[in-house]
Amino acid sequence: MGHPAAVSVVSLRALHKRYGDSVVLDGFDLEVGRGQVVALLGLSGAGKTTALKTINRLVEPDSGAVEVLGREARRWEPVELRRRVGWVIQEAGLLPHMSALDNAGLVLRLLGWPAARRRARARDVLTLVGLSPDRQGALLPRQLSSGERQRVGLARALACEPPLLLMDEPFGALDPLTRRRLQDEFRALQRRLGTSVVLVTHDLPEALRLGDQVVVMNRGKVAQLGAPDVIRGAPSPGFVADLVAAALGSGC
Repeated sequence: MGHPAAVSVVSLRALHKRYGDSVVLDGFDLEVGRGQVVALLGLSGAGKTTALKTINRLVEPDSGAVEVLGREARRWEPVELRRRVGWVIQEAGLLPHMSALDNAGLVLRLLGWPAARRRARARDVLTLVGLSPDRQGALLPRQLSSGERQRVGLARALACEPPLLLMDEPFGALDPLTRRRLQDEFRALQRRLGTSVVLVTHDLPEALRLGDQVVVMNRGKVAQLGAPDVIRGAPSPGFVADLVAAALGSGC
């Protein structure tokens, strides 16, 4: 593991969540250390996104404890918490009528930054993620490639320098070459910034490539937690071993 977990940026303990008769989280635990990338990996319906959304209070667990940035989540005002924590989703979720530059500065606008300061910071973060503020920054989302849109989404999430970034299948809609390139660029950028990250993915190679720790989830529980080399080389018998064999055996 690349980073010590002595200082927890996120702590989820014994989380339970049910929708009707469906149990989504069943005693789920998670610790995320400062500067650490933790990948939540599992099949569809494993509870990955639900667990992620408990961190910024988009989902309230039925029971259990959630601490974010050293404070119980319930003591955070939800909007304030979401503005402190970066959020990146598949297809970026950009506003279609706003330019890439304005999308990158959207959170800063919500925080009340003056226009000139907001624009300068938006230009800086577009440059940070490999886009030209003058060229791509003036374009609408529909005029950008899928990879460029995802870069704008990342720029928006990084604009207010959040200590924590939540990412839900951020590279899932990209073609394989663009996906690999953005994964590598993101990991290099994360190491430079020291941002803590919780990443949801159903793709084992992505989890192994990006995570300092990988949490394999199955039916709302932790099936195995470990460094990438442990998950790859010594998967727990049963579900995890089958998942690793299927993914790596397929050449993914």
